[in-house]
Amino acid sequence: MMPFMDADFLLKNETAKKLYHGHAAQMPIIDYHCHINPQEIYEDKRYATITEVWLGGDHYKWRAMRSCGVPERYITGDATPAEKFQKWAETIPNLIGNPLYHWTHLELQRYFGIYEPLCGENAMEIYEKCNAMLQNMSARSIIAQSNVKLLCTTDDPADDLSWHEKMAADATMPAIVLPAFRPDKAMRADKPDFPQYLSKLEAAVGYPINTMADMRRALTERIDYFDAHGCRTADHGLDYALYVEATEAQLEDIFLRAKAGKGITWEEQLAYHTALLVHCGKSYKKYDWVNQLHFGCIRDNSRKMFGKLGPDTGFDAINDQSNAQGLARLLSAYEMGDALTKTIVYSLNPSDNGVVGSLIGCFQSDSPIPGKIQQGSAWWFNDHKPGMEAQMISLMSLGAFGTFNGMLTDSRSFLSYTRHEYFRRILCNLLGRLVEEGEYPADLEFLGKMVENISYYNTRRYFRFEKLLK
Repeated sequence: MMPFMDADFLLKNETAKKLYHGHAAQMPIIDYHCHINPQEIYEDKRYATITEVWLGGDHYKWRAMRSCGVPERYITGDATPAEKFQKWAETIPNLIGNPLYHWTHLELQRYFGIYEPLCGENAMEIYEKCNAMLQNMSARSIIAQSNVKLLCTTDDPADDLSWHEKMAADATMPAIVLPAFRPDKAMRADKPDFPQYLSKLEAAVGYPINTMADMRRALTERIDYFDAHGCRTADHGLDYALYVEATEAQLEDIFLRAKAGKGITWEEQLAYHTALLVHCGKSYKKYDWVNQLHFGCIRDNSRKMFGKLGPDTGFDAINDQSNAQGLARLLSAYEMGDALTKTIVYSLNPSDNGVVGSLIGCFQSDSPIPGKIQQGSAWWFNDHKPGMEAQMISLMSLGAFGTFNGMLTDSRSFLSYTRHEYFRRILCNLLGRLVEEGEYPADLEFLGKMVENISYYNTRRYFRFEKLLK
């Protein structure tokens, strides 16, 4: 029997242990996609309780607690922090095989020096110990302790980026913090609050947005503004990979009706969204940004709970909409429109691994950039051991695995950097298994460099972070 989550956790062969301890564990972290609030970084937020850190907005944990019959009062309701933590601790033993079990204990080990399994019986003892240690911890100290060198937040085009400006001028910052351009609200003309959002964007650009041409101009100018603030990447959340063409007259009519709050059809929304995706892609390529496309999610499935709690509260799921044709046509449109910049494609549906892996190979031509079009790491409902392994095995089978950019947290929590460790252990075990089973030579020097590249250096080069990370 192997010890519980010891130094060789998930490392099941000698090659894996050498690759992880000798290479992966030494690498810094670049977290190129997360949802951390930049204001909290600048203000060096402190936490009164471990409940605030762990359960304040983590819909992963909320879903698990609901699945174990925990009343909503102890999840998003008015229960005390101690009561909420107790209920989370009682949930934990039921999560065998769930990444939350591993993440929770990695965070307890790395940040609090606690190696005993969390459960209902020891909940209050661990709660008090974590709370005492949190008095000497803060957002910035956690970033520094985690060896994070650079992270990218997620920012709306209308954001003024004032917190990023303050961090850029602060010599005491433990890591570089850059914005990432996330224009989803500008591209969802079908949403009821689209007219209100347009008013916000108009205030940011300083002129009325009355036509489709105005909308394109506004997004172009905000991309210019973000680039001047160090942005290196855009990120798009799509229900599924989409591509619908429309004439300029049709697009103008769609925009005017959406701005007036009159409502548009889903097909019209797809046409509007497609036009702006391709338009923005030209600016992304101009600035050599990375375009990240996240799709395959069906959101807010419980109308009852959406009405009570709003979005991003644990009621999203995997979408089984077909993505192959839409993704192929979108990437081709980028290519034909001279808008195909470096692109990372993520699908929430694991059955799309082969689709994504085969399609990205169709768009690598005429580029000196290794892995210009990438399959992103296993995302959201897939960032667990079998999901990560499946994504990596598919990528190995269909592409050039050595060009892979590796992991990101996609998290709102400052303690989530252990997800990089989790990924690196799974990576090293997979590579080690191939060596030990005679499928790849035992060239530990080359493999060690590959592990370092996937863990850190590929991302550093791909996003053009070298000059920032001297």
